[in-house]
Amino acid sequence: MAVGEIFIGAFITVLFEKLASADLIRLARSAGIYSELNKWNNTLSQIQAVLVDAGHKHITQRSVQGWLHKLQHLAYDIDDVLDDLATEAMRRQSKEECNASTRTGTGTSKVLTMIPSCCTSFTPHTIMYGRKMSSKLDEITTKLHALVEEKNILGLINNVEKSNRASRRLEETSLVDVSRIVGRQGDKEALLEKLLETGSYSQNVSVVSIVGLGGIGKTTLAQVMYNDKKVKDHFELMAWVCVSDEFDVFNISKAIFQAIIGEVTDFANLNLLQVALEEKLSKKRFLVVLDDVWNENYNEWELLQRPFAVGAPGSKIIVTTRKTTVASVMDSVQAYHLEGLSNEEAISLFAQHALGKRNFDSHSSLKIHGEGIIKKCGGLPLALIALGRVLRKKTNDEEWEELLNSEIWNLHDEGKILPALRLSYYDLPPHLKQMFAYCCLFPKDYLFDRDELVLLWMAEGFLYDSNGSKSMESLGRECFEELVSRSFFHHSSNDDLRFKMHDLINDLAMSVAGEFFMTLDGKMDFFLKNEALGNCHHFSFLHQKYGTYSKFKSLERARRLRTFLALSVRVLYSWQRLSLSNKVLSEVLPQLQFLRVLNLANYSIKEVPGSIGRLKHLRYLNFSKTYITCLPEQVGDLYNLQSLLLSGCHLLSNLPNNCVKLLNLRHLDISNTPQLKEMPLGIGRLTNLQTLSKIIIGGANGLKISELRSLQHLQGQLCIQGLHEVINAVDAKEANLKQRKGLHDLEMEWSDVFGDSRDEISEFEVLEELRPYDKLRSLNISYYMGVKFPSWVGNPSFVCLTHLRFHGCKRCTYLPTLGHLQSLRKLFIESMNGLKRLGPELFGPINSCHGTAFESLEVLEFKDMQGWEIWSTNGDDKDQTAKLFPCLREISIINCPKLVVVAVEPIPSLRVLHIQECSAVVLSSMVGVSSSIIELSMKNIKGLTQLRREVLEHLGTVENLFIIGCDELRYLWESESHACKFLVSLLDLRVKSCKNLVSLGEKELNLGIALKLVKVELHNCPRLKNYVCPNNIENLVIHSCSSLTSEIFPTVQDRPSTLKILNVCYLGNMEEISLLNNFLSSLESLSISRVLNFHSFPQGCLVHLTKLTICGCDNIESIPDKGYGFLPLLCLRYLEINKCRNLKSFPHDHLQSLTSLEELWVRDCPNMDYSFPSTLWPPNLKILTIGGLKKPMSEWGMQNFPTSLVKLCLHGKNSGVVPFAKPQDVRNITSFHLPSTLTYLQIHGFAELESVSKGLEHLMILEELAIWSCPKLDDLPETLLPSLSHLWVKYCPKLESKCRGRKGKYWPIISQIPYLHID
Repeated sequence: MAVGEIFIGAFITVLFEKLASADLIRLARSAGIYSELNKWNNTLSQIQAVLVDAGHKHITQRSVQGWLHKLQHLAYDIDDVLDDLATEAMRRQSKEECNASTRTGTGTSKVLTMIPSCCTSFTPHTIMYGRKMSSKLDEITTKLHALVEEKNILGLINNVEKSNRASRRLEETSLVDVSRIVGRQGDKEALLEKLLETGSYSQNVSVVSIVGLGGIGKTTLAQVMYNDKKVKDHFELMAWVCVSDEFDVFNISKAIFQAIIGEVTDFANLNLLQVALEEKLSKKRFLVVLDDVWNENYNEWELLQRPFAVGAPGSKIIVTTRKTTVASVMDSVQAYHLEGLSNEEAISLFAQHALGKRNFDSHSSLKIHGEGIIKKCGGLPLALIALGRVLRKKTNDEEWEELLNSEIWNLHDEGKILPALRLSYYDLPPHLKQMFAYCCLFPKDYLFDRDELVLLWMAEGFLYDSNGSKSMESLGRECFEELVSRSFFHHSSNDDLRFKMHDLINDLAMSVAGEFFMTLDGKMDFFLKNEALGNCHHFSFLHQKYGTYSKFKSLERARRLRTFLALSVRVLYSWQRLSLSNKVLSEVLPQLQFLRVLNLANYSIKEVPGSIGRLKHLRYLNFSKTYITCLPEQVGDLYNLQSLLLSGCHLLSNLPNNCVKLLNLRHLDISNTPQLKEMPLGIGRLTNLQTLSKIIIGGANGLKISELRSLQHLQGQLCIQGLHEVINAVDAKEANLKQRKGLHDLEMEWSDVFGDSRDEISEFEVLEELRPYDKLRSLNISYYMGVKFPSWVGNPSFVCLTHLRFHGCKRCTYLPTLGHLQSLRKLFIESMNGLKRLGPELFGPINSCHGTAFESLEVLEFKDMQGWEIWSTNGDDKDQTAKLFPCLREISIINCPKLVVVAVEPIPSLRVLHIQECSAVVLSSMVGVSSSIIELSMKNIKGLTQLRREVLEHLGTVENLFIIGCDELRYLWESESHACKFLVSLLDLRVKSCKNLVSLGEKELNLGIALKLVKVELHNCPRLKNYVCPNNIENLVIHSCSSLTSEIFPTVQDRPSTLKILNVCYLGNMEEISLLNNFLSSLESLSISRVLNFHSFPQGCLVHLTKLTICGCDNIESIPDKGYGFLPLLCLRYLEINKCRNLKSFPHDHLQSLTSLEELWVRDCPNMDYSFPSTLWPPNLKILTIGGLKKPMSEWGMQNFPTSLVKLCLHGKNSGVVPFAKPQDVRNITSFHLPSTLTYLQIHGFAELESVSKGLEHLMILEELAIWSCPKLDDLPETLLPSLSHLWVKYCPKLESKCRGRKGKYWPIISQIPYLHID
């Protein structure tokens, strides 16, 4: 690991800056330690002088590597001490200010205020503090001197010139074997088009750059084009130069000249050379390839290209580079970013080098491992070739599997992968190296948010700016963009606002970060055994469902830890509950005194202990999406805190008053905290704030909007709540929002109570003074009481506004002109009850909007408009018509009951239309505005009795049709043949809660087979009597259609079956489901629930089932052993037989043959054959839910459960007295033996069960235990409790009394369980 190259240079530079701090020097002098700190400057200067030499030598000399490691650890220690001193200085300053304020307020003796602070600083505390720090400084000084002596012994040399690259890339030539090139045809064609065009550019010579990650294939692609016949015929002169390390204008010019004339010529100077080169290039169409360029100096490029200007039009220069900045410097007309190979191309390339073949057809046993290795390479050709060569002589499965499961960088034969990628890393300046190495804390496939990463870099001290010329955040964003430009990050294909890191780049970060960083992906056993924790300074781990105390206790050994980062690869939803033991917060974290970053977002934490205030180095604190209601006042002692993130804390009701002491706070994110109704007074003191996502204006004694005046650096999102408390517009003017140029998203919210105390004129004046900066992107105005909006709302000067929402402005009678907002993409108008008519005034004068209104609008929604009656886009001037909504793709009109006139001009771009709780007039008018609608949903449409011809004729392009809650519908259409004529594109039909629907078509009931539908859902249509599904149906769901009695499947099947999913539920009156064997032969998932008259299955037809559910079918007595996935070696993965009260048998003797079955439910079938359960189970079963059978559980005896079983749910109904067997009672046939492989156990409804203390003690890996409805149960397995992650006790009165409160017998043991639920 190149320690010297990673951290030391940047680290020591920052240490020098801190040692020069005036506040620190002042404190050091008062503490009597200044002379010691001054010595550090000299010693560190001696060490800094040899770092470049050490960076060169450490690769081959282990002694130098060890010296650098010791230096890095000591640098961390020095930084911690300096941070301690700086924090003490802030504490004293804060105390002095507080005392001064108190003296001023109480009239304290003027004599005290006249005494200088330097004379009052010698308190017992300061004296003790000085002594304590002096001993720490002595220890560090001794270590520094030892390092200086050691560097002398090692012979490290001062001020060695730094090499641009640690190792030089092998020089590439223009020659290539095209027959061995895989893929890139599309890239080649795109670039050839650029190369061969001649008249598109103003200059004779243009630059085409190929940009991409090291090893992505830039040079190879350039070689392919260079040797293409079309290229050779097109250009008169051609030259190839491998530039690589140094951009030497003379040598590059000489190489080009020699390539053109074909002989070696010497020149005395550059001038003679360029004159000769210009003569050769004059009026000739030439192609020059500059391969592997790193130069970012424009002057050098300008000098090199001077002779090129005389070339003939169409001359080209191809540049291959890893950096977009290089392409920009070299005036590239357009950088061509090269991506990885497709999966098919990657397979072909890898197989070619590993097997000498183009695919795995002749090596099927190696295919699964090969595909895994290929995925690791992420489409990087260099890695695919190198690993393919590694496996060239390895032909057995085990060797391939070993490679798949290993880290690529650990291979001795890694080839050129790591060196190739390290080139990009070595080219980074020192400060970017440590930022890149820090990214090793994030798992592969992590979606990086730029601003999130910048806050972490800032907290770690990577963004230290000595002259303060720009904010740390701006510096961080520049650094991130630099890493993007060098291909260390790339935009996510699924989220334009987030970034990803190539897997091999992530591995590179891990490789260079070394022992100072530790990341865990859930392999906690490794963590517990790891002995390197003492060296670890940065720690991250993937979120787990449960975080137990025992898993984190080992962190107490990492006393110098700076980073504690909980991460998730995927977005976590609110229902994904993650639990963390309280003891982690109360006992582990207080031991980590040097923490700077603490992220515990997404855990179900309810309380934050006051000990958090002792983490005085903390700069980043994230409790977002937790269950906390408040923070302790001790948070105000975190003087260094920069970022306090509480977004999505739905229960948070107040902030600590002391948070106004956090003068270094820059980011306070309290977005999405609905219970937070007030804020501490004095928030305006936090003048460094850049993020304040919400501010709540109080009443007479509350927070004033004028406090925003001092928060001059606010940016991003701001929600101002409680604007009804602002009475005077002068106060609103003082907020000076117009000068907050960094604000992008602004919400303004008044009270939703429109009482007599509010004044519409005053609110208009307030809103008028709250005009934001005109580069705003999103604006939301809620519950404003004025009858009109100020002129700035909708003003075309807001050229960046993309989102606009008016909500609950009930007194407004008209909307402002909005059609001129040229960037507006989404417009939401909600609950504006005073608005009756919406007409052309919304668009504005035609000339003002250049003939187009709402030129960028994509989404338009009207919702809960109780008074709205007319919507017309037709103006009075018939001669002048603006083009309206050219980009509008989605319209929603929801709950507008009085809207009766809709006169909207055609909107050809419309694709999605939602109409809800409106009249049928609105529906019929809106479907006619576009002939390109793909999705149409209608819900609770008043007066809709049928989709008549005038509606259907506009639905020719509709693919998804959703009809919900239309109770006046008896038939969807006149006839099915009529529907088939118009609904030619319909694929997905869903009809729900249409209480009076009798049939889809009024006539020709069986012609549904002609529709092209592939998915149909019919829900809660109680009067629906018949339905016949189409032949090509793939997914059919029929739920709660109790009157359905006729056949639902075709009686004649003349084509192969396509049905894959069938779900029927609550069909009470259906006499029998006719399961036509041929029609159902393709089924993969079958669910039959609450079909009371369902009696039997046919045999042998359902041979493709992966999921089968039979629930609440009381009249079925048996399931045949042929078909339904019970044939041996078939694909059934999930089987549920539940609450079938008369079911006597199912082919349980075939269970052992179901090798794919992973989850099995058999419960509440009281007449099940006494032979079940036997001792035969599916060999790969993971989850079993069982109980409520005829055979009492007390008679089951020893069960031969497979070792794969990890989750067991036992239902004790009709179980008899069931003692759970002790580990030593394996032969006791009267006891039930639990398998030791369980991680989850649920015991439910055992009325006679009294004890589990011994019968569960052998479940050593059990993580979750749920015990319900066991009224006599009186104990728990004490030996297991400390390792549990989840304990749920419900309806067990005796046991609950021992688990509740601090007096409960089990409370001291179970209180540390992360998720504890005692009802």
